[in-house]
Amino acid sequence: MNKMQTKMPKGNSATKDKDKEKYIPSIKKQQQDASRREAAASKRMQDLIRQFGTILRQITQHKWAWPFMQPVDVEGLGLHDYYEVIDKPMDFFTIKNQMEAKDGTGYKHVREICVDVRLVFKNAMKYNDEKSDVHVMAKTLLAKFEEKWLQLLPKITEEETRREEEEAEAQLALQAAQEAAQAKIARDLSNELYEVDAILEELREMVVKRCRKMSTEEKRKLGDALTRLSPEDLSKALEIVAQNNPGFQATAEEVDLDMDTQSESTLWRLKSFVKEALEVQGKNSGSIGGNENQNNNKKRRKGLCDATAKTKKTTKKPT
Repeated sequence: MNKMQTKMPKGNSATKDKDKEKYIPSIKKQQQDASRREAAASKRMQDLIRQFGTILRQITQHKWAWPFMQPVDVEGLGLHDYYEVIDKPMDFFTIKNQMEAKDGTGYKHVREICVDVRLVFKNAMKYNDEKSDVHVMAKTLLAKFEEKWLQLLPKITEEETRREEEEAEAQLALQAAQEAAQAKIARDLSNELYEVDAILEELREMVVKRCRKMSTEEKRKLGDALTRLSPEDLSKALEIVAQNNPGFQATAEEVDLDMDTQSESTLWRLKSFVKEALEVQGKNSGSIGGNENQNNNKKRRKGLCDATAKTKKTTKKPT
C-alpha cells in the first residue's frame, strides 16, 4: 500500500514566527521611546528644580530666614505642645537634604518642593502669635517666595502640559502597536487553522478513496439511520451531501436523496457522521423537548425516507 502524502502549508513555523516578530519590535520601540521620553522629561524637571534652587537660595539668604534654617528645637525651647499644633514639621535643612538626595527618595517634581517651602512658613505662622517676630518674619518671607514662584510657574505649567501630551501620544501609539500585533497574530492563526482544516479534509478524502465500496444493505441502513437524526444533525448530514453535489438543496423542506447517486466518499462521510450523531443523541434521549424536535422534523424525514427508499432495481426493494 502506498504511503499517503499531502501538501503541507507554505512556509514553516520559523518563517511565521519571523512574520509575527515584525510587529513585536514596533511594541518594543514604543516602550523604548517611552523610556527615552521619561528620561528627557526627568532631565527637564531637574533643570526646573535647579532654577527653583536659585529662588530658594535667595529666600534662605534673607536676614529673616535664620529661624527656619534648622528643625525646630522643641525640647530645647520647651515647646511641649508643638507636635499637638503642628502635624508635619518642616525646615530648609530638611528640604535641602531631600533636594540633594541620590538614593531615589528625593523630590521628583518641583511642586513638591514648593509645598514644603510653604509648609515651613505656614507652620511658623500657625504656631506663633500674629504679633510675634517669628510670625511676621514667616509671613514676609512667604510673600517674597510666592512672588518669585509666580515667575517660574509658567515654565512649570508648560512642562506639565508637554508631558501630559507626550504621555497621551505614547499611550495611543503603544495601543495601536499592540492592536496591530494582536490582529496580525489572529490573522496568522486563522490562516494556519484554515490550512490545517484543508489538510485534514484532504486526508479524509484520501482515506475514503481507499475504503471499499458500500454495499446495498449498508446504504439502506444508512438511509434509515438518517431519518432518526435530530433536526440539527439532519441538516448537517444534508450539508455533507451538498458539499459534493452543488445542485443538492440541503435546506429545502423536502429533500430527494438517492443513495445510489452519491459518491463513495460522501456515503462513508455520512456513515461516520450519522454514527457519532446517533450515539450522542442516544445519550441525550431523556432531554426535554425531544418530542417537539421530532414533530418539527417529521415532514423532512418523511421526504427523506421516501427518497432513500428509491432504487433503480426492478424489485423496488429499499436500498
